[in-house]
Amino acid sequence: MAISKKSNKLTQTAALKQILKRCSSFGKKNGYNNEGGLPEDVPKGHFAVYVGENRSRYIIPISWLGHPEFQTLLQRAEEEFGFNHDMGLTIPCEEVVFRSLMHQIY
Repeated sequence: MAISKKSNKLTQTAALKQILKRCSSFGKKNGYNNEGGLPEDVPKGHFAVYVGENRSRYIIPISWLGHPEFQTLLQRAEEEFGFNHDMGLTIPCEEVVFRSLMHQIY
């Protein structure tokens, strides 16, 4: 059983690396030429996500990638949208739910 848990952890790590790569490549595709390839309003150690019907933009810390509730949202995002698109990282939940999660994590 320990091998399965370790394998699952490696799979999650690979998925998180893929997400970060997609986030930075999205910035490069949209003309952001600063060092990290991200918009200038995204501080180092953070990334942008888009939430809700209106795709409101939120800047969140990379440390959230390890938070269990946020990982659940990432899994839903992968199931619903996949990660092979140019829309940025879109989180499939209502904004009010996402803001509530933000308050819990901070």
